[in-house]
Amino acid sequence: MTRLFGTDGIRGIANDDLTPELAFRLGEAAGHFLGDKGMGRIVVGRDTRRSGDMLEAAIVAGICSGGADALVAGVVPTPAVAYLTHALKADGGVVISASHNPAPYNGIKLFNREGFKLPDELEDEIEEFIISVRDWERPTGAHVGRTVAIEGAAERYVGHAIDSIEGDLTGLTIAVDCGHGAAGVATPQALKELGARVITLNCEWNGMDINDGCGSTDLGPLTEIVRTHQVDFGIAHDGDADRVLAVDDKGNEVDGDVIMAICALQMKEQGALPGDTVVSTVMCNLGFEVAMRENGITVIKTRVGDRYVIEQMRASGSALGGEQSGHVIFMEHNTTGDGLITALQIGAAVKRSGRALSELRTVMTRYPQVLVNVPVKDKGLLGASSAVSAAIHAAEEELGGDGRVLVRASGTEPLVRVMAEAPDGDAAATVVERLVEVVRAELGG
Repeated sequence: MTRLFGTDGIRGIANDDLTPELAFRLGEAAGHFLGDKGMGRIVVGRDTRRSGDMLEAAIVAGICSGGADALVAGVVPTPAVAYLTHALKADGGVVISASHNPAPYNGIKLFNREGFKLPDELEDEIEEFIISVRDWERPTGAHVGRTVAIEGAAERYVGHAIDSIEGDLTGLTIAVDCGHGAAGVATPQALKELGARVITLNCEWNGMDINDGCGSTDLGPLTEIVRTHQVDFGIAHDGDADRVLAVDDKGNEVDGDVIMAICALQMKEQGALPGDTVVSTVMCNLGFEVAMRENGITVIKTRVGDRYVIEQMRASGSALGGEQSGHVIFMEHNTTGDGLITALQIGAAVKRSGRALSELRTVMTRYPQVLVNVPVKDKGLLGASSAVSAAIHAAEEELGGDGRVLVRASGTEPLVRVMAEAPDGDAAATVVERLVEVVRAELGG
């Protein structure tokens, strides 16, 4: 059977794949397991989706049935739940969000008492509890949990984010696209409190407009604002604001690789980059690796997924890590990807250096990257195909030391992702085309 938990919790169409009954059982499991077999406290936050009310009610009921108190934060970014869980000394946290997915989707992800995502082993234990037909002795009387509203949840998180940078952002004009999502209040408030002039778009919501042609899933509206106004830079969140992408003062996209490159160099100069090391994934642009190497910084690469980046950061004692998608983790300040804290770090870098973001982004030169997703019948056969292995080896030989090839199975879909990078985009495209033909021939379409 397919594992219930993916790399970022449980996701599906709300009220279809992701039902209130499933949400109740997950809440019950959170109360039972994270709350130390009851009498614990679990923080609950959600994004702006219409289905959030329904799923929040089911999860809160489950938490209370599991014997824990539900500390309800309301609409807040995912990193706010991670922060509040740790700050309030709660036993765990639950986020109701499908991140960058469209409004009909929703999802549920869990944090432990330290604010980190749960290890696979505990997720497996919870999954067994959820799908098992066996019953268990539910608490009664005074052992049933209660619902407690967290007063000023968003404000507490904003205060923490503000404290993550030195100085202020006075003199900067920043455009903000919150994608009709969970950061619609927190990000503009934080920037204004730091003295920035803020131009907002898509910071309100109606429950069905999240990620709809806006935010980090579509930089078009933000880019238009940057190009038509006197703006130092723009930032765009996804629905739950655990990531951010930027647009520089000339209207160019600044992705997670470039953001990390800028921050890594500044942190190294300040002596705040332990071991002169950053953590990224196998999908980071080759230009990022080259830029880091030229500046004496080591890049540790993990499989795709911010949870794997965080695991490696904890194991290696790294302070900075992230993904090209805009999940950036500053371990000193939070335990997960944090779009607001990352945005403030971008602002601090611009203010501290006195240079425009369009200048700072030249720290790395992006290599042309060609990616094709190939539908296959059985992605599990990828590693066993000698023909694919031989084709990859031939492609690597052709590109030499100036390029690279990555062929991997998708973690969530029946796809094989074929990617190549090279100084010459045409060369990368030619290599990918050949590899795609071999993958299709070997694994079927």
